[in-house]
Amino acid sequence: MPASIVADYNLEIYGEPCPYPAVATLEAMQSLKAGEILEVITDCSQSINNIPNDAKNHGYEVLDISQQGVMLRYLLKK
Repeated sequence: MPASIVADYNLEIYGEPCPYPAVATLEAMQSLKAGEILEVITDCSQSINNIPNDAKNHGYEVLDISQQGVMLRYLLKK
């Protein structure tokens, strides 16, 4: 995670097949206030397509995407 970005909330989803991580991410984003940041960590390889696209389609900003091994981390801003 870039040092200048601090997530307001974290969502960790391990071992769940797509589309669950993307659906859970959108549900979590709805509860955030404008300007708040959600960090999502998942091991679902297909989420690399679903989560960023869904976030953008719902008007959220994708601040960062990083991968370490099988783990994917997303920083999304409402």
